[in-house]
Amino acid sequence: MVNYNKIIFELSKPGRQGYSLPKDSFETDGLKDIPTVLLRETAAELPEVSELDVVRHYTNLSNKNFGVDTGFYPLGSCTMKYNPKINEELCVLPEFTSLHPLQDESSIQGALELYWNLQRMLSEIAGLEEFTLNPYAGAHGELTGLMVMKKYHESRGDFKRTKVIVPDSAHGTNPASAMVAGFDVVEVKSKPNGSIDVEDLKPLLDDTVAGIMMTNPNTLGMFETEIMEIAKLVHEAGGLLYYDGANLNPLLGKVRPGDMGFDIMHINLHKTFSTPHGGGGPGSGPVGVTANLVKHLPNPRVVKDSSGRFHIMNDNEESLGSISSFLGNFGVMMRAYAYILSLGKENIKEVGPLATLNANYIKESLKDDYLLPIEGVCKHEFVFDGLKDKSTEVTTLNVAKRLLDYGFHAPTIYFPLLFHESMMIEPTETESKDTLDSFIEVMHAIAHEARENPDLVKNAPNNTLVRKLDETTAAKNPVLTYKALKESQE
Repeated sequence: MVNYNKIIFELSKPGRQGYSLPKDSFETDGLKDIPTVLLRETAAELPEVSELDVVRHYTNLSNKNFGVDTGFYPLGSCTMKYNPKINEELCVLPEFTSLHPLQDESSIQGALELYWNLQRMLSEIAGLEEFTLNPYAGAHGELTGLMVMKKYHESRGDFKRTKVIVPDSAHGTNPASAMVAGFDVVEVKSKPNGSIDVEDLKPLLDDTVAGIMMTNPNTLGMFETEIMEIAKLVHEAGGLLYYDGANLNPLLGKVRPGDMGFDIMHINLHKTFSTPHGGGGPGSGPVGVTANLVKHLPNPRVVKDSSGRFHIMNDNEESLGSISSFLGNFGVMMRAYAYILSLGKENIKEVGPLATLNANYIKESLKDDYLLPIEGVCKHEFVFDGLKDKSTEVTTLNVAKRLLDYGFHAPTIYFPLLFHESMMIEPTETESKDTLDSFIEVMHAIAHEARENPDLVKNAPNNTLVRKLDETTAAKNPVLTYKALKESQE
């Protein structure tokens, strides 16, 4: 019996072929026009397998993957929610997928209309004047937004504003993006409840500060109740407020970043607005700005003329320039467009409250077994500081591995760095009470196991296809090819 758990190289048999490319109409081997310097001197070391072997190999491999379509995925700060399949069907309509980005704009009016309409929708949701959909990911959006911030100050002849303030609880991409954009990063401390310490912020605000980057709710899932005071202080100092949209999900239809005083924001379109998330893509990070910053958005931009025709504007001299090829990741935009239309203005208001309800339900149900460092109503996510009973030395990593035995993906662990045993849980609005109850039951069971049989939890996972890995050795000495694997085994 063929074991399809084997690597595809192990299934290889000399002489087997999956597919043979036909000769061209001139009956040549197709290599005559390739320069000799580019041709291999020896044959590539590839597996020799049939098409059926290949299909079964990758199908079985896909069945081993965990995703939001196969189980609960409470990954904090990443909004791993269900993505309606109708959105997937719409984004592969041939009328859109067959378009080419170099077509004349007169032949792509439908695509440009979708792009323009989505800009308007996001502007309304965010409370901002205009959006660009060009950035390919959240971090790319951060960089674009910070480039807008820099362009704004420099266009006013204010070159001394070289610093960006970032909270100590921020996502790691915030300081990284600020550095790439050419800013120096200044850290502002958080209070015990996770909110920005306004008294620590005040002395940081001088004429060298370009702006501040924030998430609201913050990384701990708590709403920044002093946001209006923070906005007032930053603006009075001549700086701008940047909103990291990673945590926008609980605010949809309820609170708008623009109304809180933010000047620039990015949206993780692939998180909040329905694109399968994870695995490095696909992504999209639209950037929105207030009216005084619109002229600095990147080229190209989609605009609408008085006759209702859509155009690609690529000659704005006050723009920061180009940050991507063409007009961004169009497939993600189509999914977001379908998602927003299907919810409508009425139902999009239910997303935030349901996400908040689910998070608080889990938090309150588990806080007897897991240490809750910050009391109070959270928004879409919350953070435990590991197990309450730490006497058995069962760690957050052990709990996360044990969850795999029960069929649940682990939450985000060891982030934020404010707590030693952080466990960040975000259930999202799409999960039912039945699923949440099952997760709560399992989390209680693991806490009980940690007290009664700690070695069981410390050795987890116990029944997955891949057992506990030596992550340190894997990071230091990765085996990245089948040949290297065979050599290491020999």
